[in-house]
Amino acid sequence: MSRSARRITATVLASGALLAAAALPATADGRGHGHNRPAPRPTVVLGKIQHESPGRDNGSNRSLNAEWVTVTNTGRHAVNLRGWTLTDESRRSYTFDLRLAGRSSVRVHTGAGRDTRHDVYQNRRGHVWDSRDTATLRDNRGHKVDSESWGRHRAGGHRGNR
Repeated sequence: MSRSARRITATVLASGALLAAAALPATADGRGHGHNRPAPRPTVVLGKIQHESPGRDNGSNRSLNAEWVTVTNTGRHAVNLRGWTLTDESRRSYTFDLRLAGRSSVRVHTGAGRDTRHDVYQNRRGHVWDSRDTATLRDNRGHKVDSESWGRHRAGGHRGNR
């Protein structure tokens, strides 16, 4: 092979290697074969929140259960919430142990009660959700899935009151 043919071959091979190296991050980023699709939105989100028990707040179990946070699965498929947590700003935390069916919700009450598919209970003896607070939902690896703030936080980095 002539000297110039070897140079051309080396140049073509080097160019091919550079193109392959440039394309690698686009396919390895999890966005789907270089199409630069945005990351999928979470299918499990916080829904309506009833902070501070409405009516007479006498600390009874009925009063405690009148404050709640709704967690909704907007997707078609069930999601295993075992090990997921719902936490307030004071780091009071509830850990889930349930499967949430597709397109359904579960209401997390503060007080005591019997868990069902639609209602679960933290079994606390005091209120959790204050007039100014943030509810944070994390998956079983500790990654933040969603958060909702109200009160002084409304203009902050979180979504407003629902």
